[in-house]
Amino acid sequence: MLSRRGFLTTAAGTAMMPSLPGLAASPQILRVGMTASDLPTTHGIPNNGGEGFRFLGYPAYDSIVNWDFAHDKLTNIAPGLFTSWRIDEGNPLRWICEVRQGVKFHDGSEVTADAIIWNFRRIYDDKSPQYDAPAAPIVRATVSMIDTFEKADDKTVVLTTKYPFSFLPYLLTRILIASPAQWEAVGKSWAEFAKKPSGTGPFKITKVVQGQYAEMTRNEGYWDAKRIPKLEKLVVYPMPEATTRVAALRSGQVDWIEVPPPDSIPSLKQAGLQISLWPYPHTYPYALNCTDSSPFKDVRVRQALNYAVDREGMCKMLNGIAKPAAGLYPPDDPLFGKPKNKYTYDPEKAKALLKEAGYGPGKPVKAKIMISTSGSGQMLPIPMNEFMQQNFKAVGMDIDFDVVEWGTMLVAIRSDPKAPQSHGVDGINISLSFTDPSSMFRYYAKDSFSPTNYNWGHWDNAEATDLLRRAQATFNAQEQTELLAKAHAIVVDEAPWLFIVHDLNPRAMSKKVTGFNPAQSWYQDFTQISMS
Repeated sequence: MLSRRGFLTTAAGTAMMPSLPGLAASPQILRVGMTASDLPTTHGIPNNGGEGFRFLGYPAYDSIVNWDFAHDKLTNIAPGLFTSWRIDEGNPLRWICEVRQGVKFHDGSEVTADAIIWNFRRIYDDKSPQYDAPAAPIVRATVSMIDTFEKADDKTVVLTTKYPFSFLPYLLTRILIASPAQWEAVGKSWAEFAKKPSGTGPFKITKVVQGQYAEMTRNEGYWDAKRIPKLEKLVVYPMPEATTRVAALRSGQVDWIEVPPPDSIPSLKQAGLQISLWPYPHTYPYALNCTDSSPFKDVRVRQALNYAVDREGMCKMLNGIAKPAAGLYPPDDPLFGKPKNKYTYDPEKAKALLKEAGYGPGKPVKAKIMISTSGSGQMLPIPMNEFMQQNFKAVGMDIDFDVVEWGTMLVAIRSDPKAPQSHGVDGINISLSFTDPSSMFRYYAKDSFSPTNYNWGHWDNAEATDLLRRAQATFNAQEQTELLAKAHAIVVDEAPWLFIVHDLNPRAMSKKVTGFNPAQSWYQDFTQISMS
């Protein structure tokens, strides 16, 4: 059985409290307790998944294409350090991008086409002095289709892709732009740069205490006047223990926490604290090993796994902070399609599928799943997996767990399922998003087998891969939707993942926090927040 440590908290918030360094309360300082077990990297390619980009990526750095943080619909893209981009009419592999003029890095140096190319070399050119071997794979694992990049003139950068890829602008949001001049000034070292970072974002990272906190201050000279922050400072602390985060919020040591424990929510509301619940493009699955080394190579076993889980019961246990998932997308999404399988809680159907696959009372399915103790979008992984473990046992599946830290899981999901980093497991329980229309290609196409991209389980369906290739090769929106919906129906029916729940992104915050308008995004806009 798994421990429930970190799930329950008392009404008084009696968890062991850390001594939080940093800043005391002040009218325009927002202090945030993250779920991360360590401070995300601050050098322009954050680790720690979506939470790293949320707190130490987009606040301090612009990408070449930014997110437009809408409230009432899935977040779309907007011009960033590229003011525009267009496909070459004579060559569907060639993108012509205009560089925003007059923008300065936090160190005062200027953003130029050369600076943009320099950042591309950091990620894609392992012979360049600035190549960042530990961090580059974080970007390349998603933006894997870039082939070449060059400066056409002082205002223009040209990118080419390895194959026609109409969704490229969505993925360019991952390329945050750091200052070449600052990297030179600190001795041409990314480790030193991380101590004194320089981007172009609405906040400047002004103090980094490794393992403890990072402090950001308002960038008064930000190029978008509408997004100059109202806050003077934003301070983020890693707090992996849910009980610790709640206690810190109750005591006033922080003003905002990610993922309060579900059973703490009623008492937090009673204490006058704000609770934010809002859907975002999030799916919490098991990515299943579909190779010959795993019982999940059999589609019947994968489908049985999906019919075995009491999602409604889990959502009740979670106090309504999630909703059941039946695919990567929710059923009301235009991309959901028309799958034959509707994964409800049906233990008898699960048993029948297992019997058909050759399993039964004397021969249970035995498998091991990698799970984390915490992490970005992971909600409450220990009690959630304990709940599912009982569901699986009831239908004849002995599912065991490899419990790891979040950083270990992030390395595993980008590795081959047979690589040492994957620990020989049959699945990885990792939160993943459908941020942009290319998500399915990254997760399910044969072209995206890890370590190239995020098809960790090496699921291979020729029809799905063909549909996904065609969807990203066309620039017709209606045709894209039709192709993606057909591909998603195959994904649901073939079940390369166990689809568990969609997170509703819970946050708890002081009543002093005003102006927060949650986006339907893994990332959020902190520039409009103020403290009353």
